Amino acid sequence: MNENVKQLLILGREHYARREFEKAEQLLRHVLEEEDRYADVHDMLGVIAHGRGNLVAAEHHFERALAINPSYTEAALNLAVTCNDRGKYEKAREVYSRIRAGSASPQALDPFARGKIANMHADIAQAYADAGLPLEAIREYERAVRLCPHFADLHTRLGNLLREQNDLAAAKAHYLAALEHRPGYVPARIQLGVTLLALNDVTTAEEAWARVLEVEPDNSQAKMYLRMLERTRQTVPPPPVA
Repeated sequence: MNENVKQLLILGREHYARREFEKAEQLLRHVLEEEDRYADVHDMLGVIAHGRGNLVAAEHHFERALAINPSYTEAALNLAVTCNDRGKYEKAREVYSRIRAGSASPQALDPFARGKIANMHADIAQAYADAGLPLEAIREYERAVRLCPHFADLHTRLGNLLREQNDLAAAKAHYLAALEHRPGYVPARIQLGVTLLALNDVTTAEEAWARVLEVEPDNSQAKMYLRMLERTRQTVPPPPVA
C-alpha cells in the first residue's frame, strides 16, 4: 500500500466512523481508483449507498466486498438486507443461509457482526418496550446479551425491564454481570443500588452508590440517593428502652 492510499483509507474510515458519509465517500472512492482490494471499503460504500436509497449500487458494493473476502460476515449481512429491500427474497435467503452455514453458533460470528446483531436485537427490544410489550422486549434483550455478554449497557437495560416486571433477583444478576465486565460502568451500579434497596438490602445499596462516587464524585443521582438514606436514618425513632 502506498502512503497516499494509506492516508486516504485512514481518513475515510475515520469519517465513516463519525457518520460523516459525504466526506468518507469521496475519500473511499479515491482509494478504489488506486487499489480495488479492500473489502471494507466496498462495505462502507455499500452502506452509504443503501442509506441514500441506491440499492443497486449498494448490492454491487456488498457483492464486491464478498468477492474480495468471502468470509466477511458484515458484508454478507448487509447484502442479505439489501436483497430483501430490493424484493430479491430468494437471494436474501440464500445469503443468510450461507452466513448460518458458515457459523456453527452465534459466537462463531466475527465480533463486529456479532455486536451489530446484538444492537439490532436491542433496537427491537426498545421498540417493543415503547409499544408497551415488556415481555417481548425482555426476550430480545436476552438474545442480545447471549450474543454479547460483555456489553454492560445491554445487561443494564435488560435489568431495568426485569425490575419493572418485579423480577428483582434476575435484575440484580444482570447488573452484577454488567459490572463484572465493566466495573466502572456507573449506570449499572446506580441501578444495582436501586434494586438492592427494593430487596431491603439497604447496607449494600448504600455501598453501591458510594462506589459510584468513587468513579464520579459529582454524580448527582448517587448523592441524592445517599442523602435520602441519611435523612431516613435521622427520622427513624430510636428503639424503646427496656
